Amino acid sequence: MNSGEFSETTRPDAVTPPKRERWPAHDSDTRPWVAQTRSGSREDRMLKEITVSLPPMIGSLPYTAPPAAVAQIEAAIQAIVAVDSSNPNHIDALSGLLLRTESVASSKIEEIEASMDDFARATAGIRSNEAATSMVAASKALSQMINSAGETGLITLNSMLDAHYSLMKDDPHDGPYAGELRSQQNWIGGSNYSPIGAVHIPPPPQTVGAYLADLIAFANRDDIAAIPQAAIVHAQFESIHPFTDGNGRIGRALINAVLRRRGITQKVVIPIASAMLAERDHYFSLVNNYRRGDIDPFVTDLAVSAEIAARAAAASAERLGEFPTYWSTISKPRAGSAASQILGILTTHPIISADDVAALVSSPQSSIYAAIERLEKDGVIHQVTNRQRDRVWGATEVLAELDRLGGRIAEQMRERRAGA
Repeated sequence: MNSGEFSETTRPDAVTPPKRERWPAHDSDTRPWVAQTRSGSREDRMLKEITVSLPPMIGSLPYTAPPAAVAQIEAAIQAIVAVDSSNPNHIDALSGLLLRTESVASSKIEEIEASMDDFARATAGIRSNEAATSMVAASKALSQMINSAGETGLITLNSMLDAHYSLMKDDPHDGPYAGELRSQQNWIGGSNYSPIGAVHIPPPPQTVGAYLADLIAFANRDDIAAIPQAAIVHAQFESIHPFTDGNGRIGRALINAVLRRRGITQKVVIPIASAMLAERDHYFSLVNNYRRGDIDPFVTDLAVSAEIAARAAAASAERLGEFPTYWSTISKPRAGSAASQILGILTTHPIISADDVAALVSSPQSSIYAAIERLEKDGVIHQVTNRQRDRVWGATEVLAELDRLGGRIAEQMRERRAGA
């Protein structure tokens, strides 16, 4: 180089980008272990010490997304805001559909499976199978946490505990621990009787309170982009694993709670869990890699998931707007009749009983039963119960759209991954 000339990196007007600090990896510590039961293998009973994971304290740590992820994060935010602010005439129907979609997918990630009819029965408060009841509890917990974040502008420990109580209070195994931080050592994977062979051993129970206080401080910051913040909050929560069970569902609920607190959403839930469910093992690996300090891939993946989920949700919003016209075409009810009024409420109340309808439409009971029978015959609704009393019906197309939405998100995630 000739004297007086500058290279691209040394010329006076060159702007040097700020150095990105690497996110800290988890530390570890060896602790004594005393078998809690004589069940299990000889290795379970002979285990004398375990290595627990000690996540970093993140409350005041800086984070800037890598340049390669910035455009994807912006695309995700634009897609989320677009679906949240569109279709004002159908926003309540869309909000309900997306809430159910997210809670069902989040439950399926934990291998909790139930049919849509089982889910509909449980939603109506009718005794159903354990999985369906758990899915409905997940919907309530998710709704509580998001609404609390929106109303107060804060993520709080009480909101986590309240959501966990709603999620787990009827669980036959962990119900007694609902709404309480764990007081015992837990672990992920490996044996049912000891942490031997575990994928992850979270920090000791006596540290959980301090870790959550630190996590909450991070979750309530406004100096970090919302999607990276949501990703880190989720991954850190999963590393702490503060409850005996239900950690995954509460941790995923925190993603949408952060988006609501930051004002990215105001009305809807983004069904990100459907994208995670599409490639469950990949999602788990990203969360596991966080423990090595590798958060950037999860931030990028969450942004991709959020964009795809939001765009698929926008398509569902359009379909919901088309259903009343479609129903009127196949059933042809008289204007102002009980059947016509029922068609007007089905998108927002896709699971109904005769009593529900009576409270929502202005028609005599006899007309309501006749209208329900007609709409069932026309294929607009179908009975999800198998009895003569206290019957419940589901809006067939709306419940089917819940499945279709999850399927579209999964397909688009796989296509995006294959083309990456």
